[in-house]
Amino acid sequence: MLNYSKLSFWETQTYFEDIYFTIVGAGIVGYSAAIELKKRYPHKRILIIERGYLPSGASTKNAGFTCFGSGSEILDDLANQPKEAVIELISKRYRGLQLLLTRCKPELINFRSTGSHELFTKSKNDKLLFEKVMDQEARLNEIIEEATGIGSNFAQADNSFGFNQIHKLILNKGEGQIDTGLMMQRLHQIAVSMGILTLFGTEYKGFREGKGITVTTNHGIFETENLIFATNGLSKLLLPNLDIQPARAQVLITQPLKQPIEGTFHYDRGYYYFRNVGNRMLIGGGRNLAFEEETSTRFENTMLITNELKRLLSEVILPNQSFEIEQEWSGIMGVGKNRKPIVEFINENKTVVAAIRLGGMGVALGSHIGEEVAELFKEIKEEQ
Repeated sequence: MLNYSKLSFWETQTYFEDIYFTIVGAGIVGYSAAIELKKRYPHKRILIIERGYLPSGASTKNAGFTCFGSGSEILDDLANQPKEAVIELISKRYRGLQLLLTRCKPELINFRSTGSHELFTKSKNDKLLFEKVMDQEARLNEIIEEATGIGSNFAQADNSFGFNQIHKLILNKGEGQIDTGLMMQRLHQIAVSMGILTLFGTEYKGFREGKGITVTTNHGIFETENLIFATNGLSKLLLPNLDIQPARAQVLITQPLKQPIEGTFHYDRGYYYFRNVGNRMLIGGGRNLAFEEETSTRFENTMLITNELKRLLSEVILPNQSFEIEQEWSGIMGVGKNRKPIVEFINENKTVVAAIRLGGMGVALGSHIGEEVAELFKEIKEEQ
């Protein structure tokens, strides 16, 4: 690709003159922020830069769950955060999902309102965890209703799926699934229709503040008024002083099954998850088996986790049929000591924003985080 210094007059005028917002990262947060900003500043030039030829983090590598939290996940959160903070976070996830469906149209991203089921095996620990969740059923339903408006969200369910070694299941009726490839394609289409520019294969290298902001990439430098990092799990490499760590998630998908199972499922406090994709079965997770090793930005699958995902498929999920793995991949999430996403200015001039740390809930939170980014700049403009 040409260095910026070798561009034509037309290329320079179209892409690099008078850039008002530059966004690093063409994932769900990057596109959502760009769309929200363009709605509020329709005459300003907005440029997204992305190091990969496709989004490089987790936006097209996740399992495609429209989820806001299983019962055991929410109990974990309540043990570590005030109830009000948990309600606020669930509310943001749910609002983000509603905004995503409104923006992208459910039928265009294969949205299915399947609900989800959380599995509890016959192991002693799982039985105890099931009892713990059911003891708090009324409290959990009250929290979900306050956060989302959904009443009686959690309820015990029968094992009608043919799973093996299962003690009980809990239904979460508010969740579902989408096709995240179609989601990102749709967000890109919306951005293009609004005049938002995207440069793929463009790796951010650094920035320097002056009258504006000078952004350095692998192809040269350009000037922008404002800079937004929407790099989530890869942010530790770019913003080392912020409380964020990468968290790799490994995923497998089978070849088409003779006896497919339809639904969306959680297991072990959300550390494992699986769903049908047509007549295939997708399964992911397992980073709790090796937290230190999975604090990684390397896109690769490991024998330890791959073998455990296959074991769950063969012994628990698909015990009565054979299967073959068709593909395996990994994505990088962003986590920290706090579950709350980071959406804040990170420089004194209030021209550089971090919109990161989505805690494995990027599909749910991404659209809402885009709104929060736009609100930050609105507040600054009002102050001025």
